[in-house]
Amino acid sequence: MRRPVGIKDVAGAAGASVGTVSNVINRPDAVTGETRRRVLSAIERLGYVRSESARQLRAGRSRMLAMLVLDMANPFFVDVACGAEHSARAAGLGVMLCDSAESPAEEAAYLTMFSEQRVRGVLVTPADMSGRNLDVFRRHHIPFVLVDRVVPSAHGCSVSVDDVNGGALAVRHLLGRGSREIAYVSGPTQLAQCQDRRDGALLALAEAGLPPGALRPVEAARLDVVAGRDAGARLLGMAPRPDAVFCANDLLALGVLQTLYQAGVRVPQDIALVGYDDIGFASASAVPLTSVRQPAFQLGGAAAELLIEETGDGADTHEHRRVVLRPELVVRASTLSRPRP
Repeated sequence: MRRPVGIKDVAGAAGASVGTVSNVINRPDAVTGETRRRVLSAIERLGYVRSESARQLRAGRSRMLAMLVLDMANPFFVDVACGAEHSARAAGLGVMLCDSAESPAEEAAYLTMFSEQRVRGVLVTPADMSGRNLDVFRRHHIPFVLVDRVVPSAHGCSVSVDDVNGGALAVRHLLGRGSREIAYVSGPTQLAQCQDRRDGALLALAEAGLPPGALRPVEAARLDVVAGRDAGARLLGMAPRPDAVFCANDLLALGVLQTLYQAGVRVPQDIALVGYDDIGFASASAVPLTSVRQPAFQLGGAAAELLIEETGDGADTHEHRRVVLRPELVVRASTLSRPRP
């Protein structure tokens, strides 16, 4: 293999010193016009690309943020990542995006890699709720911000959405339309979002004078469409069958909708359906889906801004903060009828 072109090669081809080439790359105004033109011509002719890793070693600080999300197949996390990338780009930084696939083991491997690469900081939506995987960052003093999670502000920054409020919004809406047999299709119960959305649903039931047992749980193995189809099949086998379903995210709700449609169950006439996240597919489904909207782009952008602040020139005055955003209910056709008497 041909070895990479180095700065010494450019200097030799341009008849200039290594320091002069470095100035042309980093401080072009410090070099006279003719010399600058010779160096730039040599760079183009040789195809020189500067080594970012070497620059980082000299500067002592990376220009790369790392981001680890639960599932890149979920459009919600795509929107979160776009928000983070937008804020990073505005600050002249890049984002390395990785997917833990909701696996604590995968998460641990990626976090170790980020530590080895000496990234500037990490944006992470943890799969391991114990927090043990984050200890490597604390030991090596690598800044991190929790995304879509809450952390005590003494331990770091976090940006999340009030999922308890979101769950309450969904179930209050179902109760308001007259539903009383409500099922909650959850993802893995160890995920904080699933727990918080359930807590919000129970809060809405308590406000209506209904016991916790009025919410009928259906746990799915993952937060995706396939798991939603399986949950839908289990809902059809319930006796009595629920007249409304609240799902922990839109992908689960879309899977449930597919199963109900195939079984000839009408949505919303027979079963009303509410999702969570308000991804693009929610409004585009066969029955447009009522959903609790999360400000995903804003979530990622705010998290990146906190991390940039913590790792930038103002790091000495940075104070850890906990930012909590508010969700909103978007009502569509999947709940726009009253249950049959």
